[in-house]
Amino acid sequence: MAKEEPPHWSDILKRRITNFKKGKTGEEEKKAEETNLFTKYYTEWKGGKDGDESYKSIPRFYYRLPAEDEVLLQKLREESRAVFLQRKSRELLDNEELQNLWFLLDKHQVPPLSGDEAMISYEAYLQVGDKAGPKCNKFFTARVYAKLLHNDPYGRISIMQFFNYVMRKVWLHQTRIGLSLYDVAGQGYLRESDLENYILELIPTLPQLDGLEKSFYSFYVCTAVRKFFFFLDPLRTGKIKIQDILACSFLDDLLELRDEELSKESQESNWFSAPSALRVYGQYLNLDKDHNGMLSKEELSRYGTATLTPVFLDRVFQEYLTYDGEMDYKTYLDFVLALENRKEPAALQYIFKLLDMENQGYLNVFSLNYFFRAIQEQMKLHGQEPVTFQDVKDEIFDMVKPKDPYKITLQDLVNSCQGDTVSSILIDLNGFWTYENREVLVTNDTDSSNTADLDDS
Repeated sequence: MAKEEPPHWSDILKRRITNFKKGKTGEEEKKAEETNLFTKYYTEWKGGKDGDESYKSIPRFYYRLPAEDEVLLQKLREESRAVFLQRKSRELLDNEELQNLWFLLDKHQVPPLSGDEAMISYEAYLQVGDKAGPKCNKFFTARVYAKLLHNDPYGRISIMQFFNYVMRKVWLHQTRIGLSLYDVAGQGYLRESDLENYILELIPTLPQLDGLEKSFYSFYVCTAVRKFFFFLDPLRTGKIKIQDILACSFLDDLLELRDEELSKESQESNWFSAPSALRVYGQYLNLDKDHNGMLSKEELSRYGTATLTPVFLDRVFQEYLTYDGEMDYKTYLDFVLALENRKEPAALQYIFKLLDMENQGYLNVFSLNYFFRAIQEQMKLHGQEPVTFQDVKDEIFDMVKPKDPYKITLQDLVNSCQGDTVSSILIDLNGFWTYENREVLVTNDTDSSNTADLDDS
């Protein structure tokens, strides 16, 4: 038999290329078929043939506010919000329902007493919840009970604590609804004008403000509103969240003026009281020597003990709003709030901005020296021996203990709890003198108290 010749290499190559093309075509067909099937089943699952319409199933989350010229839409929005808030108000417990709740709690108390307090067990608590009505359902839960459960050996809670909890919740919701009525934009915040309207209409309901002349109302409202905005609007956006107003204690202080028998001490310590507002406004009028309704730098220099340094006052007029180089009452209120509350972060932020001359976000040795030189100059004027800056600088850094040993940030001041002392050392001669003589003052106070004790004995 004749031997078969092996296939030529060119024939082998052609055959492999042909087979490769067939295989590639087969894979492409499979992929195309898979894509078609996926598209078919996905479209059926979405409920339509056009995949582009899937956006229709996305819920709407943005509703445009009516423009100023859309009067009808604005009225519709206001009316709908008023109806909504009225419905929410009706869901709250009224005085009669609160009295009924107290009666039920008292009736279901479980002995023995804990000290002087009546107690209630979980079983009795649930029984009261069943009888109190649907408005009370949210208060009679295991979560609320657990919150108020302390160290009672019988696993009971105090009836008074629970009732106070309910009262506080009702008050918060009432106040939120009341504030929301002044939220013109309906976005959960109040602008300055909104809060002014709220406080102005609140004045007749506060017996402690009965003696205020109506001509003073506008100044009183300005004084009250500035405290809210100074502490609750640190970024100066011109609006405050309603939830922030509810969370702080300022409303408690304001509504404390409903107490007709409020003590003199409480009135003097309450920023919103009539004596306090008249004090601040009276100081402003006394400083305004030319009676033009504004304060110049020279007039402001007599503030307090008249020991604020000229360098610090220069920075106040450079950084904060003035009119032709003079300060109005609103800017003055921010100044007073900052200096009277130097321990508070918002006040420290105000002062730190003045000390941070180059807007670097920190104070360095140069900044401290710049301000302390003015203290040294004032000490010379008063015939005192100036203290060296090196000693003061070391004490400041020791007090603050900043993260960076060469820079003091605002957060460092807040964290150290020494921000009020540091700011007093740098801007106020009287504050520096008090710090320098703190040991002598403490000794004198101790001696005075010991003498008083001996006299009493």
